[in-house]
Amino acid sequence: GQGQQQLSLEVGETVHIQEECEGMRGVFPASFIHVKEVVIEERGDDEVVILAEMPLVKEVTTTLREWGSIWKQLYVSNKEVRVKQVQRLMWELMEWRSQLLSGTLPTDEYKELKQKITSKIDYGNKILELDLVVRDENDNILDPEKASVISLFRAHQDATATINERIKEEQSNVQTEHCGISARIQSSPTHSLYVFVRNFVCRIGEDSELFMSLYDPVKQTIISENYLVRWGSGGFPKEIEMLNNLKVVFTDLGNKDLSREKIYLICQIVRVGRMDLKESYSKKFTHGLRRPFGVAVMDISDIIKGKIECDEEKQFFIPFSPYVLCLWVTMKALVGDIVQIRKEYPHLVDRSTVVARKLGFPEIIMPGDVRNDIYLTLQGGDFDKYNKTTQKNVEVIMWVCDEEGKNSICLGAGDKPVSEYRSVIYYQMKQPRWMETFKVAVPLEEMHRIHLRFMFRHRSSQESKDKSEKNFAMAFVRLMKEDGTVLQDGLHDLIVFKGDSKRMEDVSSYLSLPSTRHHHGDLHKGTALSRSSSSLSGGAGGLSLSSRDSFTISTLVCSTKLTQNVGLLGLLKWRTRPELLKENLEKLKIIDGEEVVKFLQDTLDALFTIMMEHSQTDDYDILVFDALIHIIGLIADRKFQHFNTVLEAYIKQHFSATLAYKKLMSVLKRYLDVSSRGEQCEPILRTLKALEYIFKFIVRSRMLYSHFQMILSLKQPKCSCTIEPFFLFIYCILRTLFQTYYSQNNVNVTVKSLCFTDCRDILLPMMLRELRVALASMVDGPHDERQNSLELLNNILEVLSRGNVVSCVSRGHFLFMFISSFSKHSRSDFLMESFLLFKELIRKHVYPSDWMAMIMVQNRVFLRAINIYADTMNQKFLNDNSFEVQLWNNYFHLAVAFITQESLQLQHFSPTKRNKILVKYGDMRQLIGFAIRDMWYKLGIHKICFIPDMVGPILEMTLIPEEDLRKATIPIFFDMITCEHEHCGNFCKFENEIIQKLDHEVEGGGGDERYIFIVFITLRCHCTDLKHRYRQLMQHFVALVKGLLIRLLDYRTVMSDDSRNNRMSCTVNLLNFYKDINREGMYIRYLYKLRDLHLEGENYTEAAYTLQLHTRLLKFEVHGSQTQRQLKEMLFDTIIDYFDKGKMWEEAITLCKELAEQYENEIFDYELLSKRLEKQAKFYENIMKILRPKPDYFAVGFYGQGYPPFLRNKVFIHRGKEYERREDFQNHLMSQFPSSVRLNTTTMPGDDIQDSPLQYIQCFTVQPVLEIPPRLKNKPVPDQIINFYKSNYVQRFHYSRPVRKGPVDPNNEFASMWIERTTFTTVYKLPGILRWFETTLSPLENAIETMESTNEKILTMINQYQADWSLPINPLSMLLNGIVDPAVMGGFAKYEKAFFTDEYALEHPEDRDKLMRLKDLIAWQIPLLGGGISLHGKRVTDDLRPFHERMEECFKQLKKKVEKEYGVRELPDMDDRKSTRPRSMLRSYRQSIISISSLQGSECSTPTKLHPDRYRLFCRVSGRREKPKVFN
Repeated sequence: GQGQQQLSLEVGETVHIQEECEGMRGVFPASFIHVKEVVIEERGDDEVVILAEMPLVKEVTTTLREWGSIWKQLYVSNKEVRVKQVQRLMWELMEWRSQLLSGTLPTDEYKELKQKITSKIDYGNKILELDLVVRDENDNILDPEKASVISLFRAHQDATATINERIKEEQSNVQTEHCGISARIQSSPTHSLYVFVRNFVCRIGEDSELFMSLYDPVKQTIISENYLVRWGSGGFPKEIEMLNNLKVVFTDLGNKDLSREKIYLICQIVRVGRMDLKESYSKKFTHGLRRPFGVAVMDISDIIKGKIECDEEKQFFIPFSPYVLCLWVTMKALVGDIVQIRKEYPHLVDRSTVVARKLGFPEIIMPGDVRNDIYLTLQGGDFDKYNKTTQKNVEVIMWVCDEEGKNSICLGAGDKPVSEYRSVIYYQMKQPRWMETFKVAVPLEEMHRIHLRFMFRHRSSQESKDKSEKNFAMAFVRLMKEDGTVLQDGLHDLIVFKGDSKRMEDVSSYLSLPSTRHHHGDLHKGTALSRSSSSLSGGAGGLSLSSRDSFTISTLVCSTKLTQNVGLLGLLKWRTRPELLKENLEKLKIIDGEEVVKFLQDTLDALFTIMMEHSQTDDYDILVFDALIHIIGLIADRKFQHFNTVLEAYIKQHFSATLAYKKLMSVLKRYLDVSSRGEQCEPILRTLKALEYIFKFIVRSRMLYSHFQMILSLKQPKCSCTIEPFFLFIYCILRTLFQTYYSQNNVNVTVKSLCFTDCRDILLPMMLRELRVALASMVDGPHDERQNSLELLNNILEVLSRGNVVSCVSRGHFLFMFISSFSKHSRSDFLMESFLLFKELIRKHVYPSDWMAMIMVQNRVFLRAINIYADTMNQKFLNDNSFEVQLWNNYFHLAVAFITQESLQLQHFSPTKRNKILVKYGDMRQLIGFAIRDMWYKLGIHKICFIPDMVGPILEMTLIPEEDLRKATIPIFFDMITCEHEHCGNFCKFENEIIQKLDHEVEGGGGDERYIFIVFITLRCHCTDLKHRYRQLMQHFVALVKGLLIRLLDYRTVMSDDSRNNRMSCTVNLLNFYKDINREGMYIRYLYKLRDLHLEGENYTEAAYTLQLHTRLLKFEVHGSQTQRQLKEMLFDTIIDYFDKGKMWEEAITLCKELAEQYENEIFDYELLSKRLEKQAKFYENIMKILRPKPDYFAVGFYGQGYPPFLRNKVFIHRGKEYERREDFQNHLMSQFPSSVRLNTTTMPGDDIQDSPLQYIQCFTVQPVLEIPPRLKNKPVPDQIINFYKSNYVQRFHYSRPVRKGPVDPNNEFASMWIERTTFTTVYKLPGILRWFETTLSPLENAIETMESTNEKILTMINQYQADWSLPINPLSMLLNGIVDPAVMGGFAKYEKAFFTDEYALEHPEDRDKLMRLKDLIAWQIPLLGGGISLHGKRVTDDLRPFHERMEECFKQLKKKVEKEYGVRELPDMDDRKSTRPRSMLRSYRQSIISISSLQGSECSTPTKLHPDRYRLFCRVSGRREKPKVFN
């Protein structure tokens, strides 16, 4: 609905219903309305109704509406790819919105869905070029009101970076950099894989063990612990309570793991029972043997990387080999470590869910994450059969032993610890490869006493034989080395010992022996092998080395307490060897960084313990400080950047050294002092890079110390008593930093790490003072240093914004008082610089265009400041003595720049964006616009100082399409006019300025039809009380502005149009307007625009005529401006070239002659004259030798209200191009107006079409009317010259069509055939500055053309019948009868009634000559009719004699009437004309036209009696060359 009491609504829009009655809610039926809960908020005096929906649902709804309107526009624009893309995004959002509204999502799924929705919204907004949505860490929209400007800016930076990453993911669907890892997964350093065993079919009749683990097939390594499920022979888990609860989480995975090329889920089945399944189930066979049975592999790369979305209900089938086993599992990739996923996915991961950790450390080891796991893998062995006939069935049995034989082993996650481990048995295999991995869990304090013992036993399938079998060999390995380090990761080739079974179980018999072949080779001196036997010396007690057997294991230590590095171990246990402390502190710098960060908490604890226990001396201060700097530098490396969070957590939660700040500051101060003296200080650069965390340690230590003192004193001490000395010390350090190292390093960390809210009096003045000096010295310095300075300033402002610095007064009042504290000169300078700075910030667009929240906050700050500045100017700079024109001028220009900036033009925004801005910030344009108006009226007598300079800015402001703003500011124009008129007696400056600025602003997009109305009404209203003369000037000015605005709006409308013709038409309208009001500069500007349009279409002739208009404004005077002469000559040369390209050599010759005259008689440059004459001669030759095709002319009518005003219901004559057919011209015309309807008639359409809202086009060919130049009349002229004038320099055009009147004679169709001829006259001759001109023909001119056409037709037919007596008489009969018959005599009567009256003569005095012309033509028709009737009487047959006699009678009556009223005209006697030679009909016809043209050119003083020999209507042919005869 568009009416005043109608609503324009779409399905899904929200309305506020005020009342409801039975069956109706407001004006809507109840069944059509869905009621929603709302929340009413009070904002000032207004109540705002807000839907009580989840914020995310509201955001999705708003986004869908905004995208929907854009999607429709994309569809209309035929952008198919983008349409499909947006449609897909909208479908996804609608589906997710439904899930949100269902309210059934658990917390983890809601959080995941929320992240997906916000990611999709941000991506869609980016590709649709909508505004950036800034979010907090929980993906909620960040409220600018609750964030400081600095934090808001940083949030925009972070959001932009995040969205760019998401866009890369969306565009490629595969993130090549991270192997397809989704942005959500990649954003977290820790990941997990949730696996739920839904069903396991195991029909083997024996117990079995199901092992599941993650595997890297490229590196051929196991990634995770095994998940073990013990399955009973009955087809159920051994622990029946675990049925339907077999869940495991593979955790501690990092981004490096997800970047692996492939990740497999490996499932292995080990059956526990007989040696062979074919054996019968009886007691004689051995039971309890672990035998391999089945294996399955599934590629889970896409699942774990997040490329495939999996929910907890989707089951994956994993087939085994052999196929008697089947496994169904559910999998889902989770983000976070075990603590996080238990919190976010409580319905999936609970306390009963098994956790399978990664084999190795996670990428981040958080403080408190204590781990002491050793993973052991049985690699393989080689065992000789010795005296047996077949190979052994080797079983490996492992114990974790100490001197007393205690042990503990874990086969897999989810399984209970066992006392011994028994390997899988491979049947009769010499070199078994077990590749079984299990975990050894040993208490930390027992690690130094623990070793692993492996027993090897042959297992028989017969129980009786198996019982008699004993362990035939053993091996062992210690977990700790003698130096205190833990067993190295990697392969270990263990020595296999043989001996008595009981001796092999005795710890004392083997523990002193080497355990690996590597150690055996190194220690051969102490425990050497006998050369003659395999027995070991050194008290081996019956054990011998088995040289024919081998056994290999591999180990992986995952311990945060045990290290494999001797140097690091020495530092961690420094108390055991204090004499090596300095050496160990030095060694820390060469230890592998990966080993250090693994033990980060223990290392830091050790460093600060050393510092605290030596608090009375400084022996170790520098070493500890350097070690701390080294560790911080490691974490700053990109390789270990994830450990930043670990270090932050350590400082906040685990750091406890209360006096460390003294030591740290002492060393820091020492380094700075040494360096400031210019002495060499090698660690200073590393120290400055680590300064952020150094200060964090200092501040945390000082806060702990203060807290400790508070507890001791049991009261809260004042800041000045406890912290002030500390900050004074910090002051000294920072001052040295600023003065010495500011240009080399980033000191922003000093502000980030200092909480100086209560002690800003000490630190802030120093910081600002030193920062000011630094900024002043870096004006032209490196960009990075300037950036660092600004970052530091931002950090200071950020910290200050957290406190209520000026709580006693408002910010605005504080700023006003601040400005008022300046001296007059300083105040002026401050305001001037502020205005220039603000204007520059607005002009340069310092923020990206999609940072709308940041831009609006900036604008709000500017608005407040500008208003405060305005109050200051009103109070301090408005008096005559203190008035400063430049200051006020800068204010106005700043205010206009603010109000006209692109970010505040709400009319360009979508309704959704516009409403958001209005609700949150209001329309700032109104506020500043009203302020500008008030400031202007306060200027008083100083207004004249700003005229005309302020006309343009004020005009730019009034063009903003905001109704209230326009009504408030347009009256400023009248005030300017009044001011200038009172001061100067006119307002010419204002008028010139506003015309020039209007042209520029409207062309740039300002203004509309509503603006014309408001300007017209406003200024007209102000004119009513003016004096007569002044009022006339104002009314003329208003009409002038209105006319200009109409033309400018038309011009702007078509400039983006594909139709070049429309652009040319509007350009011509404008240049004619500027010519009429004598604005030469603007006139020339549009001349050249028209010229450029012609050149684009290769209309060289029209381009030449256009430039010719400029030459008419220039002069050739010898004593005139030399620049004008040069410009005119240059233009003439250009125009001549254009005419040459357009084959208009006649015009080119005319210009050549004019230039030749100048060269010959004015400047006497004969060289240029000769060149010009040569070119002129070439043009003459072209005229006679080169064929110039005649262009066709087309009448084009644009009917209907759908056209712009300059086309609406008007007819134009178009000049076609060479060889252009009407069909081609018409098709081209229709392509410019694709929605137009073609009219197939040539008659003028009726009012129904002209008043229709549609577009109609009428197009047909017209014939130009030849107008012979006076210099060619009555002269023998070659055809090449005459042919040119038949289609050039023409202004009148004819269109003829046959019509039938009266009864139709079936035997003679010509008896009722009439010819209707329409004559069109253009406002200018063609060709001209356009290829078309509008037709203009008054009724009187139409009557004159009709009479001329009739007389020409009579004369032509008399010529034809005189030349050829064989022609049929019927056409002549019909023509003459149609004129003299009384039935059509009404034509004369209508002319007399319409034009030959006193009233018409009084109303149209300008038509006096035309009236005489019409009377003359009527009088001349009589002798022509008489000659024709006389000729007809000689040719008529007897049967037509009665017809002829009646025609003669009618002629006599007509002749008597006409000669009485309009005088007598006479022609020579036709009977005297004799001819014996053939006659050229073409030339006789042309000659007749020339003759009658001379007749038509006669004035009212034309004699009524002509000499008989004056006319010769025929030409003779002499030989082969025709020579036209002239009139005597």
